[in-house]
Amino acid sequence: MGSRLLNIQRRTAEHGRLRTGYTQGNRPVRSATWVITSHSEEHVRTAATLWGGEPEQWSPLNSTTPQWRVITKAASIEALITPGDPLNQYNEMWSKGGCQRRCDGETELLSRQPCLCARQFGDDWHTQPKGRVCSTTSRLNVMLPDLSGMGMWRAETHSFYAASEWGGMVDMVLAGTDGRGFVPVTLRIEPRQVVRDGNTKKFPVVVVELRGVTPRQALSGPMSAAVALDPAGSQAVAAIEAPRPDYLALAEAALSSDDVRDVWRQAREAGHVHPKGTDELSKKLMALAAQKDAETVVAPVPGPDEDGAYEAEVIEDDAEAGWPAVATPGSGARS
Repeated sequence: MGSRLLNIQRRTAEHGRLRTGYTQGNRPVRSATWVITSHSEEHVRTAATLWGGEPEQWSPLNSTTPQWRVITKAASIEALITPGDPLNQYNEMWSKGGCQRRCDGETELLSRQPCLCARQFGDDWHTQPKGRVCSTTSRLNVMLPDLSGMGMWRAETHSFYAASEWGGMVDMVLAGTDGRGFVPVTLRIEPRQVVRDGNTKKFPVVVVELRGVTPRQALSGPMSAAVALDPAGSQAVAAIEAPRPDYLALAEAALSSDDVRDVWRQAREAGHVHPKGTDELSKKLMALAAQKDAETVVAPVPGPDEDGAYEAEVIEDDAEAGWPAVATPGSGARS
């Protein structure tokens, strides 16, 4: 692999946006289906073929640069969460002059002051009319596997209620995959309503759901790209249906610490332990290996033969890359 510049952040190109609304003239309109926008006519026409709708040229508000968009007929689309952390969230206030406020919920980052909205309106500041306070803005970068190009598409929502759901979902996935590998998801626009002060308010919320895989599979470690691209395929079905071996039972029945290490290698190849051995199962297997070493009977050192010579000792180096070193006194671990 070649080298990379260390002083810049690496990222893929952004192909376009996934929106839950559009504009008619200067009037914003909510959409019950996805709106795909891009500078690329090819991407938008392909999206129209996949999800319906008529491609058209379009210019965003306050912009003279033309783009392409299609108001699809699909309320849900298939996507991939890519390696790394795909989500960023801020409370933001924008004007024609650009971003006026960007807050992480505690500190307004442009002025370095405590949250201005909470200070003025209290904990329920988000119930204030739009434009008076910040909008809760969540941006999720995903890949659309059925469109050409290896770039990202940005799904954006200003829903206060979607923010916690997106954060919880993405954080659970990252906890299981450590930010490595792809995860198949469905982005679905779901109608919601809330009753406040006797009034019923209806609004759309974007829901992020696992697609074609179970929570057990998604949280057990990074899955292969082949499974993520085709979660309903034979490889994914085999991965879901195959029972997980009882590695601890296999290690306890092992005759030597080397056999325990072989069990750990099997678990590593199956993706059931962390390659660096930092997970709980690896630690238990390391403890069992040390116990097997301690139980090993040390053979007496042979003396010299009749000519005064000692038998040569052959030391095999079986160190396995990835098996964590265990420095336990009396364990007999080899270096």
